[in-house]
Amino acid sequence: MKETALITNEAVVFGLLMALLGLIFWAANEARFKKFFSIVPALLLCYFLPSLLTNTGLVPHDTGIYFIASRYLLPASLVLLTLSIDLKAVFGLGPKALIMFFTATFSVIIGGPLALLTVSWISPETVGGVGPEAVWRGLATLAGSWIGGGANQAALYEVFKPSEALYSAMITVDVVVAEIWMAIILLGASKSDRVDAWLKADNSSVKELQGTMDEFLKRTAKIPTLADAMKILGLAFGSVALSHAAGDFLAPWFAQNAPYTANFSFTSDFFWIVIIATTLGLLLSFTPARNLEGVGASRWGSVFIYILVGSIGMKMDLMEAISQPGLIAVGALWMTIHVLILVLVARIIRAPFFFLAVGSKANIGGAASAPVAAAAFHPSLAPVGVLLAVLGYALGTYGGWVSGLVMYAISGDPSPLMLP
Repeated sequence: MKETALITNEAVVFGLLMALLGLIFWAANEARFKKFFSIVPALLLCYFLPSLLTNTGLVPHDTGIYFIASRYLLPASLVLLTLSIDLKAVFGLGPKALIMFFTATFSVIIGGPLALLTVSWISPETVGGVGPEAVWRGLATLAGSWIGGGANQAALYEVFKPSEALYSAMITVDVVVAEIWMAIILLGASKSDRVDAWLKADNSSVKELQGTMDEFLKRTAKIPTLADAMKILGLAFGSVALSHAAGDFLAPWFAQNAPYTANFSFTSDFFWIVIIATTLGLLLSFTPARNLEGVGASRWGSVFIYILVGSIGMKMDLMEAISQPGLIAVGALWMTIHVLILVLVARIIRAPFFFLAVGSKANIGGAASAPVAAAAFHPSLAPVGVLLAVLGYALGTYGGWVSGLVMYAISGDPSPLMLP
């Protein structure tokens, strides 16, 4: 993609992205566009419009902006959005968050086999193949990604050994289908009260946490000075430095001394970056640094989140989706099963849409998406997404392995389960 794009200078690409985000927020605060933004939330546009830059060939899909946003800005935002959190209030959200998370995990595990079985009746050639080309092997890696993340997907690639071409196709299915679901979640977050009413949900615990955070902000708010801004950024990126330093040490240590912990993502530096950044934010919430919320700590964190959202949107390759219609259809059916099960359970236990959305994205998307989904409801809720995403990392390889075994059993593939 990079060779065929009109603009390949990453400084220009980043400038275009920031200009686009600035334009969206300018329009969102204009009275003449108020009706439009009451229907289409600004966050959804920050996600969708950057995809037009890449899918029209103006800029490449494979810029380094996502890497910078996910490795530098995401951990910084986790620190800034977490340092003011009321941990007691988070625990007070109750068991429904965990129920929806595990429901999301279960629905991914069984959704893959159900989608494979359904499509095999309609179009058996779409999900056929033997040996490394057997589609079920690729779908098994997708299950790992949709329960945990990229590290889990890579682990299952080594277990089930799909071909390189099939594995690449699954990455496309992952990005396209998961990001379409993300867009729906962001749209739903802007109308969460209406969705909660339809779910007959009790969202009082979520509203109480939001109220607690708003009250704390009003109590500590003051006009920020240059010194305040520098303290916020120094604290955020100092924590990012510590997170990366810890990840550079811990990931290779576990890889060398306890390689089996790869199943828990302990050998992934990104895993440790997210864990350490969140931990530092939580520790800071017990110190006077918590008062930095009054001079805009979470506002800076939200800026970083919006840049991350835009960079995720730029990764969506609609042309690749068009070239893989059969596999995209399998992924879309799988996601539909996942969503239907989540909605059914949410209706039964009367869980608010926030728990449905974050429980889903803590599986499908992990630490890069779950805090974005949570922050779409309220910036103070981002840590809830992170904490659940960490749980997803721990379960991803095992859940994907179980799903893969079931898909192998129903696929009719005569080749051995474990290839040499």
